[in-house]
Amino acid sequence: MYLTQGLQRALQRHPERIALTHLGDDGVRRHTWAALLKSVGRHAAALAKRGVRAGDRVAIVSPNDDRLVIAILACWWMGTVACPLNTRWAAPEREQALEDSGATVMLDADALAGLAVEAAKLEPMPDTRTGGDALAAILYTGGTTGKSKGVMLSHANFWTASMTRGAELNNSPQSLSLLVAPLFHVAGLGRLVGQSIVGGSCITMSQFRPASVLEAIAEHRITDTIVVPTMLQSLLDEPGFDATRVQSLDRIAFGAAPMPPDLLDRALETWPDAEFFQAYGLTETAGAVCINLPENHRGARRLLNSVGRAGLGAEILIVDESGNERPRGEVGEIVVRGPMVMRGYWNNPEATAAAFRDGWFRTGDAGRMDADGYLFIVDRLKDMIISGGENVYCAEVEAALRTHPQVAQAAVVGVPDARWGEAVHAVVVLMPGAAANEQQVTELRAWCRERLAGYKCPRSIAFVNALPLSAAGKVLKNVLREQARA
Repeated sequence: MYLTQGLQRALQRHPERIALTHLGDDGVRRHTWAALLKSVGRHAAALAKRGVRAGDRVAIVSPNDDRLVIAILACWWMGTVACPLNTRWAAPEREQALEDSGATVMLDADALAGLAVEAAKLEPMPDTRTGGDALAAILYTGGTTGKSKGVMLSHANFWTASMTRGAELNNSPQSLSLLVAPLFHVAGLGRLVGQSIVGGSCITMSQFRPASVLEAIAEHRITDTIVVPTMLQSLLDEPGFDATRVQSLDRIAFGAAPMPPDLLDRALETWPDAEFFQAYGLTETAGAVCINLPENHRGARRLLNSVGRAGLGAEILIVDESGNERPRGEVGEIVVRGPMVMRGYWNNPEATAAAFRDGWFRTGDAGRMDADGYLFIVDRLKDMIISGGENVYCAEVEAALRTHPQVAQAAVVGVPDARWGEAVHAVVVLMPGAAANEQQVTELRAWCRERLAGYKCPRSIAFVNALPLSAAGKVLKNVLREQARA
């Protein structure tokens, strides 16, 4: 299992088919499989000329484009470790990751352009076919609870995660996947791996701009993409949205955050023939460990809120604080075991030891499992609010708020409270034209009281124009907590 094997297979099967296209403000760049492999080999030679050796770490800071993809593939070609870093990090965050990884070189967008010029003058380096347990990438976690941790993912980790997905949903080599989820995020990088394994084509875009994404889908007949709910909503809300122009999409994956039912209904109506599926996984599992299949999103929808059952090669349990399996239907921590689970955290044996118990990876997510093995995510354990001794799961409160006709988005966090220990605080984005005033607060609290137990209802509500999001589209709840406490 080595991550360049799919490249070699695609070269043999269809060398002149377009493998990679970048849609940039400066034009379109296309690469056939034959040209891509030659370029990857030449980039590997250029890195070797700079002193990079097998096992070294190569830090890369770049928006999604073809040069970033080629650099990552070149790392795997020569047996080095790709370390794509978050492009939205501040300088101290980047410096911490660079120091931690001990990267031999750092490549930003300008350096990648220079590397491409240098590589064009060189003979391609032979593929080392490095694989198995050798490290393929170190992906740094967001660092929302402290210093970022470097997740060590091997070739086998990525390969197995792709097989887990592929066993549930066939990944056709005829597919054309839009890589707009950042490649420093496991969802984006995992999708690149999946496409390269089967010889499918990819299109990269440097940033998610709804109008540009919709135009790309229409013009290039893109067949599949990965979105988080905020991305999907922005596509559907784009002025002048024309559903007839984007029907080439036949598969839409979503995850990373709960999908509001009303938003999913809009999407299902917009793409009546497309397969929608939800995937659950973490950076530490190199991608999805379970998938809720398309048939559970249409027709009988009892399982609509599930993330599916354990995928091929994965074991999943719900456990109590002592690590004992909980009865079906009861909430506990989700733990995972399987060959897709990371090797550990780079240079952090203490965090690695804390993340595992008896061979099971502790996800930090709270969930429950039904009698048929379907997993339901309740919340992040660290996001759970304990108010007056009662557990409040933020996702449940957010879902109730989202059903109000004047609420566009909602996020819930816990804030210190002298009487209750923690209080439920909601941050709400209203629909255009809705009034952000005390009457609205009263109405939303009453709305929640009709749907939730009293201790779950927000004790305070703030209105904002937009929720703070990470580069992966997740709500930055640490920012909301800081703002609320300030």
